[in-house]
Amino acid sequence: MIIRTLAALGMLGCFALAAHAAPPPLIRGLHLMAPTPEEMPLALRFIQEALPKEGVNVLVLEFDYHYQFTKHPEVADPDALSLDNVKQLADACRKAGVRLIPQINCLGHQSWAKTTFGLLRSHPEFDETEGKYPQNEGIYCRSYCPLHPGLHAVLFDLIDELADATGADAFHVGMDEVFLIGENDCPRCQGKDKAALFAGEVRALHDHIAATKRTMWMWGDRFLDGETTGLGKWEASQNHTFPAIESVPRDIVICDWHYEQAAPTPEHFAVEGFPVLACPWRQPEVALAQLTEIRGVRAHATDEIAGRMQGMLATTWTNLGQFVNAYFGQDPVNRQAVEAASTFRALMREMRAGNGE
Repeated sequence: MIIRTLAALGMLGCFALAAHAAPPPLIRGLHLMAPTPEEMPLALRFIQEALPKEGVNVLVLEFDYHYQFTKHPEVADPDALSLDNVKQLADACRKAGVRLIPQINCLGHQSWAKTTFGLLRSHPEFDETEGKYPQNEGIYCRSYCPLHPGLHAVLFDLIDELADATGADAFHVGMDEVFLIGENDCPRCQGKDKAALFAGEVRALHDHIAATKRTMWMWGDRFLDGETTGLGKWEASQNHTFPAIESVPRDIVICDWHYEQAAPTPEHFAVEGFPVLACPWRQPEVALAQLTEIRGVRAHATDEIAGRMQGMLATTWTNLGQFVNAYFGQDPVNRQAVEAASTFRALMREMRAGNGE
């Protein structure tokens, strides 16, 4: 009787193993800033030579306003890429077996230091704090007002034009480190709940991108409670945007960035129903710990949760030329580029060792 029972349990175990679906192959991703026109030969060489060698299958390329938009040329940077440049990048990615995903930072990151970027430079009426903070003194980055009635007509045109130029099936909208939202200086947003404003903009972007048959990607920090997690105001939110996670679509790909530690937040996003990527920067030990975390959940969680742990997206945070030259061993001066390149190499080497993950 005991033998028959053990045999039956063994057979059930075999059936359970057979029924367990393998999660999709890991995304081996890299986030880069778009090249300048002068950096195009270097960018094409990197895509054609380095990305296949390293096993990269996704490249998120942050353009922002570094493209010669035709519908709204006023937002373009002075040294923006042409349509031909962008098609060359897209063609190189296709030939290298790499999925190209363009990015425009939405909501926050509309300025850096004293420089206000293309959207608010050409349309100051869209600014959340229009007329305030001359030369951007006293703030981290400007934000646009998500409730301005003219905003989305322009922004959606930019997203569509760049997505069409790259032939992309997904679009990254940024949305990290949003500090100016629901400001009392804004006649439309003052007094409104910050989580509701953030969620509303996420839904507006998602619904437009989904209507074009594309998937939306975004950074995940504003969905995390900075005080409860102890992650603080940069890697998470301390201005009460985090409840927005409860009211946004679950098919958004969350890029969960943490650079100093392997916080257990990818599991949080996966349990909440989101596909998620862990995103390191310039510490190899952190990147490898995040990969171990992703692998562990994929090996031991339910099929549903395991399938949402989609892989890794290495970040760089220097201009493309600095990172690529550091990767090729030609720029030992820029410390951050060298560290990011070293982390990228270590992460991809370990991912290639995974044999078909």
